[in-house]
Amino acid sequence: MSNPPSKRHAVHSASTFRNMSRRARIGLAVGLAAVVAGCAQDAPQDTWDPAGENAQMIHDLQWPVFAIAGIVGVVVLSVVAFVIVKFRDRGQAMPEQTHGKPALEIALTILPALILIGVAIPTVGTIMALNDTDDTECIVNVTGQQWWWEIDYPAQDGCGEGISAPIVTSGQMIIPTDTNVLVRGTSRDVIHSWWIPRLNGKRDMVPGRVHTVRLQADEPGIYAGQCTEFCGLSHANMRMEVIALEADDFETWKDKQLSDYVAPEPDTLAAAGESTYVAQCSRCHQVDGLEDADGDPVIARPDLNVYSGAAPNLTWFMTRNTFAGATWDLLIPECREAVWEASPEEFGERYLEGVPETCLNSVDLREWLRNAPAKKPMYTDPEQLEETGGLPRGMPNLALSEDQIDELVAYLLERQ
Repeated sequence: MSNPPSKRHAVHSASTFRNMSRRARIGLAVGLAAVVAGCAQDAPQDTWDPAGENAQMIHDLQWPVFAIAGIVGVVVLSVVAFVIVKFRDRGQAMPEQTHGKPALEIALTILPALILIGVAIPTVGTIMALNDTDDTECIVNVTGQQWWWEIDYPAQDGCGEGISAPIVTSGQMIIPTDTNVLVRGTSRDVIHSWWIPRLNGKRDMVPGRVHTVRLQADEPGIYAGQCTEFCGLSHANMRMEVIALEADDFETWKDKQLSDYVAPEPDTLAAAGESTYVAQCSRCHQVDGLEDADGDPVIARPDLNVYSGAAPNLTWFMTRNTFAGATWDLLIPECREAVWEASPEEFGERYLEGVPETCLNSVDLREWLRNAPAKKPMYTDPEQLEETGGLPRGMPNLALSEDQIDELVAYLLERQ
């Protein structure tokens, strides 16, 4: 026997109420989780913890903007809640319908316009100040490609005592503290976006264009960043770091980057690794000063072997402490923490120690050499490379033997 209509309606209403309550609870839980996640302390990519003049300008702007938005949000939601409660359907007769309230409509037009003007004036001023790069003292070029950042320093009189020859590295940008650095960015394949939250805002890196952003760090330290424009399979693994050093430490770093190549001692594991490197890695990765068995310079040709036409320069690989697009640390956790947690006075010395063998994160490095696409998703399957003319996007699996991996690790450890 079926329920009468009134009972069915009551059951349906109760069910609807329960479902709505469940959705509301889920929504509240998600909202609270988002709020709690945004309140993490000591987060490496914290926009609320500026570490330089440019990020401070953004910080000084976002506080009043968020306050105004918060007040407007509270007022609007309060009015909506009042209307819902006050004028909810209680079975009463339809109220008299009216049309047009000129005074109210004018007020509701002028008030939002005034609010927007109040927000726009400081916003435009801040944007113009952030785009001013006339006071920069150092030039660094940044080029994005799937899924890592190339950092190169052209020869120049700036950057401390000047740079006599180009320096090319990847993943970590080294800058002197209290120096306005002009970053000139572009991309070799798709659109990427460079963002170091504690030093400045985001800047898109677009193929065929050069966009600029100014960086400045008040204190020595590591400032983490992330590509913020979806760029394919390993977008989430396309990270970067800015390393700020005191002036003397920055000069020490430059001198190391410009020093001559020193070959491994003969008949050592590292010497065998040099030969393995030439045979397996030098098609894409450059090591400045490296020569083959005939004494000829070994010149990498990534333009013939990978879609982006570039691969990280490994000349002084172990002077930086991340690899594979800054996705993994070259340092084991306790050594990495010793660098990250160092005081500003000690940071430069700790960072310039590089990666001693006792601190090497050999687990991740060996896994990378063993099968890079298995560790970091990349387009390297030959069946997926028709659009790129057979060229992989990322590092393919080189099918190295365990002995070859041992040799390469020994060789790379000497790149510092």
